[in-house]
Amino acid sequence: MHKLLIMDDKEKLRNLMARILGLFGILFLPVLALGQIKPDTTKPVAQESNPLSYSGYVETYYCYDFGNPSDHNRPGFVYSHNRHNEVNLNLGFVKAAYSTDRVRGNLALMAGTYANANLANEPGVLQNVFEANAGVRLSKTKNLWIDAGILPSHIGFESAVGKDCWNLTRSLLADNSPYFESGARISYTSSNEKWYLSALLLNGWQRIQRVEGNQTPSFGHQLTWKPNTKLLVNSSSFIGNNKPDSVRQMRYFHNLYAVYQPTDAIGITLGFDIGAEQKSKNSGDYNTWFTPVLIVKYALNDALSLAARGEYYQDKNGVIIATGTENGFQTWGYSLNLDYKVADNALWRIEGRGLSSRDPIFMRNQKSTTSNLFATTSLAISF
Repeated sequence: MHKLLIMDDKEKLRNLMARILGLFGILFLPVLALGQIKPDTTKPVAQESNPLSYSGYVETYYCYDFGNPSDHNRPGFVYSHNRHNEVNLNLGFVKAAYSTDRVRGNLALMAGTYANANLANEPGVLQNVFEANAGVRLSKTKNLWIDAGILPSHIGFESAVGKDCWNLTRSLLADNSPYFESGARISYTSSNEKWYLSALLLNGWQRIQRVEGNQTPSFGHQLTWKPNTKLLVNSSSFIGNNKPDSVRQMRYFHNLYAVYQPTDAIGITLGFDIGAEQKSKNSGDYNTWFTPVLIVKYALNDALSLAARGEYYQDKNGVIIATGTENGFQTWGYSLNLDYKVADNALWRIEGRGLSSRDPIFMRNQKSTTSNLFATTSLAISF
């Protein structure tokens, strides 16, 4: 009898354990099974892009001017790579950019001989501002924006950033027209991206702060047509006064250029600038200047490329480049550069360049001469 009671108790215990295990399985089996399921790696994981980005640029150079200037300064109309016989920094900057569908902005601080030469007239810390602007989109359906602040110039095909230009040094055309501007810009890009149009209200000709005594607004426009991937045609203008209102002399300037790339290896840029400025306040007579330029670039392979440039600059009355000589500034220029792409973000360049003027406006070993020869090499990295 006692054995029967013990057996009955064991049977009840087994049944109880079986029920507990069964209940455990019902409660936790789905969890255990879920732990065995591997995630589907074939489906992309949606990630929200960060609207804030950071970048930087450093371009160092060495230039040897065969005129051998004792103060190491190259001619006064040269505003980039303008120090002789010394390793130097042409331009270095760090930049923060913010961009969403409706808002955008840029802030970049710089140093280098480019900043010293081009912003010498600006006060204090403004000399170290490369770019500082904010913009908002005015339409939900159209690519229509308004931006204000310190902006890259709307004039010309060469910028201060060397890696974006076909030649190592800047052309006479680029060095003697605005690299930057301050004011407000309204711009529109067509839905097919073939047309770009902007209108600008500016503080002056390459100015952050206005000239003292100047209350005259300046204006500009830019129209770019890109019918296909091979051709780009651009028209830009400036209208304004860059002097105090007491001696106001209105300036009218137009920049026209075309970039044609028939193949991946060959590129051709043809540019022409022309300007006119009143000889005196309320005068109907004008001093004019103009400059054509032709650049041809040829890529030898993915790493090596050549670029040749021919140019002419005429400013007889010294509106932009004053010489104090009989015929003013009438100068031919030519250059040839070899570029080696060290890495995707590193570019080494070497260039030989010559300038030849009608008047002896250059110096060679402390003596006046009509020509100037110089060689430059640079190393630029972006990050």
